[in-house]
Amino acid sequence: MAEEIKPELLEFLQAGGLPYRILVVESLYYLPELRQMFPQAEIFAVAAEEEAIEPYGNCQVDFRVVDYLSERLPFEREFFDYIISDLTLEAVANPQDIAAGFSMYLKQTGSFLTSFRNIRHWSILEEMMEGHFYHLVTRLYAKTEFERLLYASYYKNVRVRPQVRRADTDIVERLVAAGFENIHEDLETEFWLVQADRSMPEMALLKSMYTKEQRKELSDYLHRIEYDVDAENQCRLFWAFYEQISLFPDYTANFIRQAVFHPESFYRRLMKYSRRELDEILAMLECTRENATSQDELRWIDKIEQELQGMK
Repeated sequence: MAEEIKPELLEFLQAGGLPYRILVVESLYYLPELRQMFPQAEIFAVAAEEEAIEPYGNCQVDFRVVDYLSERLPFEREFFDYIISDLTLEAVANPQDIAAGFSMYLKQTGSFLTSFRNIRHWSILEEMMEGHFYHLVTRLYAKTEFERLLYASYYKNVRVRPQVRRADTDIVERLVAAGFENIHEDLETEFWLVQADRSMPEMALLKSMYTKEQRKELSDYLHRIEYDVDAENQCRLFWAFYEQISLFPDYTANFIRQAVFHPESFYRRLMKYSRRELDEILAMLECTRENATSQDELRWIDKIEQELQGMK
């Protein structure tokens, strides 16, 4: 028979004093540990039944009565750092709508922590072999299916951890012999725990260091320079902005790697109109070299650096 999931989603988080905004959907049993882990956090919770919050009255939680299956969440967009909810997408008719809807309430650096019962667990396959299926009112997933669902719902990075329950019999061996793959002990993983991030890790770091408005303004300058739109004036404005918000070469170089489609022509145009900032550009190029992922990238960096040295 199937077992209850162990509440282990908080293992994705590192306790600390940051003033996060965290939303717990239905899985209110996480609230006491969350408050202990994050004493400075603003913690919110929603559940379909008002009495669900009664055991957690001392957790300093902003509680709302909301049925997430049929109602919009009463919060602003991009409000939360984390949304936490076990088995959220099992009882829904429209899992992609729910997953994508949750993503709208997460900051660009935010994450959705959830879980799902693995349809490939030996216990479910054994029941099906015996002619039974006890999950008619729930939606079960395989790992790759769930990952595809989240990527299609605007999450950029998905990580999973197994919650294993091993068999007391030789059922797993029989399943493997029958042709079932057991990569990463998938047949013995009863639940998969999931962290779905709105941004790739490197982009999340970039987005955490400056405001959304500052990143937008920086991106605008870079793209105008890249596509030679009033490039001389845009270079001047870019360097003034660089000084104003205390940008630095490592951050700027990584931002350029993520935002600019034609970096070679971008750097060439930036150098043309930035004779007094050539040392700063060289530092950006050295950072880009350290993070290069191909020989083609290294070749254009070498070429641009040689041109830059000739301009000094």
